[in-house]
Amino acid sequence: MAKKTTGGKNRIYIIDDHPIVREGLSQFLSGQKDFTIAGHSEGGRQALEHIGSLKADAVIVDLNLKDMSGLDLIREIHAKRPELPILVLSMHEESLYAERALRAGAKGYLMKSEAVEKVAEALRQILAGQVFAGQGLTTKLLKRLTGPSNKPESSPVERLSDRELEVFQLLGQGMTTRRIAERLGRSIKTIETYRENIKRKLDLKNAVELVYYAVQWSGQKGPVAAPATTPS
Repeated sequence: MAKKTTGGKNRIYIIDDHPIVREGLSQFLSGQKDFTIAGHSEGGRQALEHIGSLKADAVIVDLNLKDMSGLDLIREIHAKRPELPILVLSMHEESLYAERALRAGAKGYLMKSEAVEKVAEALRQILAGQVFAGQGLTTKLLKRLTGPSNKPESSPVERLSDRELEVFQLLGQGMTTRRIAERLGRSIKTIETYRENIKRKLDLKNAVELVYYAVQWSGQKGPVAAPATTPS
């Protein structure tokens, strides 16, 4: 288990761009006998400035941050503080994002739709050196281990790499190629390459279908039908 503070409580650092979420988590965890709040930030870059000297026993991270990719943030925290357990608390579907987050260095994944008591349960589990995974991820991994190797993904979006998925998500939020390039610190040409890869993997004919699919997926986080008619 991670080293505790003098008072016997584990210090938790919260990274979420919603003030209400930060405040709610802070109040709930502070009311638990084994937790105290080490601090919080609304963005990943601010958190990275503090992480080197941060006296925390665990970190809660939201994947949907305004200033950087949540997956990139997890990788950077893990690189700087590999001993620091990270719990992802996200609105994004567990079946699509949890495995990616764990590969990036997180030790647990929990959806925001779960009861707040689950946050404490998950923190205690990762602080004990275990991995916290919900039923969705557990079922997915078991099916992968026991099912046929050529079984198709439940959603075509699962074929995308982490960066392609991020570009796809930002397209669904209405961002242009130029804005996505600025957001990710990549060239426009690189983002265009990602767009082409996404179209190929999702079997989409053109940019109109790509944006349509991205917007629909962003709204319902699942498979969507292609538009009835698409311009060439």
